[in-house]
Amino acid sequence: GMLFPQHEPRPVGFWMKNTFIPLDMVFIDRNWRIAHIAKMTKPQTLDVVPSGSPVIAVLELRGGEADRRGLRKGDTVKVAKLR
Repeated sequence: GMLFPQHEPRPVGFWMKNTFIPLDMVFIDRNWRIAHIAKMTKPQTLDVVPSGSPVIAVLELRGGEADRRGLRKGDTVKVAKLR
């Protein structure tokens, strides 16, 4: 997946204009908990997928991956530091 960190918690919206496959968008709050999951977003559209609340990051995963991994609202997200 791809992680999109924000400088500070804020409501965000993503679209899928140049994306050719469905994605799951995992919106992460300031406590690194899942605030919202938008599943199987529609490819190649300008439809805005909103976070619904202020978030500190958005994790994009292949469509269906959130269900395959059992991700749920309220789950804690851990991010490893890369060197």
